[in-house]
Amino acid sequence: MTFVPTALCLMTLDATALPALIVFCGIAYNTLAIIGAIRFRLTRRRTPPRSFAPPVSILKPIRGRDARFYEAIRSHATQRYPNFEILFGVADPDDPALEDVTRLQREFPQIPVRIVIVPPNDASNAKVGSLEVLARAAAHSILLVNDGDILVDPDYLTRVISLLEDPATGLVTCLYRGHGSSLAARAESLGIATEFAPSVLVARLLSSTGFALGSTMAFRAADLAAIGGFAAIRDYLADDYQLGARISALGKRVAMADTVVETNLGAGTWLDVWKHQVRWSRTIRISRTAGYFGYLVTQATFWCLLAACFGHWRIALAGLAVRLAAAAAAMSALGFGSPLQLLAVPLRDLFGLAVWAAGMIGDTVEWRGIRFRLLKDGRIEPL
Repeated sequence: MTFVPTALCLMTLDATALPALIVFCGIAYNTLAIIGAIRFRLTRRRTPPRSFAPPVSILKPIRGRDARFYEAIRSHATQRYPNFEILFGVADPDDPALEDVTRLQREFPQIPVRIVIVPPNDASNAKVGSLEVLARAAAHSILLVNDGDILVDPDYLTRVISLLEDPATGLVTCLYRGHGSSLAARAESLGIATEFAPSVLVARLLSSTGFALGSTMAFRAADLAAIGGFAAIRDYLADDYQLGARISALGKRVAMADTVVETNLGAGTWLDVWKHQVRWSRTIRISRTAGYFGYLVTQATFWCLLAACFGHWRIALAGLAVRLAAAAAAMSALGFGSPLQLLAVPLRDLFGLAVWAAGMIGDTVEWRGIRFRLLKDGRIEPL
């Protein structure tokens, strides 16, 4: 290709050549993302239903509800799975979400749907404090945790739980896509599909262990007990990362199911999205420091723009083309968006870089209206 001779000339390593060299790193990264997305999509097409189907307890800590809450919890009740229960943990007996849960009980009387009132506790992460109570109340030895706004396909449980048939698998997780009702929330959804998902797919391509995503975490109660239960992670903000890392430390792997769930991002403002993304960024910086700083090299749009400014147009255009191809592959794998949304990817990339820069400094985050200080070991304390 025409940019190859130009690349050879960059071996002088002068300051103007550095952005172009980093573009080549971005090309390599995005090529891996394309391969990962294609592999994931082919797996989704070819994986047949499996027969391993032990009883499952679905644990769902809830607080409040949004416009799609009932649709999300109903998708769990309509599972094509032989034996499961759904436990909803709520701290406030007057929580408006309980109206939808009781509606679910009426519509599906054949499904064990239980409401568990969670007493006050001193867990810094209130969701994990709720999970402690739900895990004790669970009737089955296979537990599945996801958030109240997660929407799933009818074969979700089959595809997730079947992977636990292998005793070497300690936890099963899922990719997810976002659904936004405002422009800001739709931009955040685009970032999940074209920035976050490719990073997960590359990590899965390069490693057999991986890490857990809060969109789905299925595991054995015995493995949870072996790491000290939810009590061991009650003061961490990134409870999904902690759970996956600790179960991996038992010598077991984290597997990814061949199904994609959907999370509802609501109709947040740009300020809401900024706060959410910065909280996420700072959490990743504390939890996975090496990956956090390695993120900068993968920012192909920024480095392509800089390379173009220094006159390396061919390399910049090649890097941007591969970046957009990786975004398209990830969107296709997740079943997200339309080709027109690819036009917004470069702008979303630059927004993501600004979030990364903001996440690099500071140790405070805001979560559910409460401000916390992030400690160096990943724990949080309310301010």
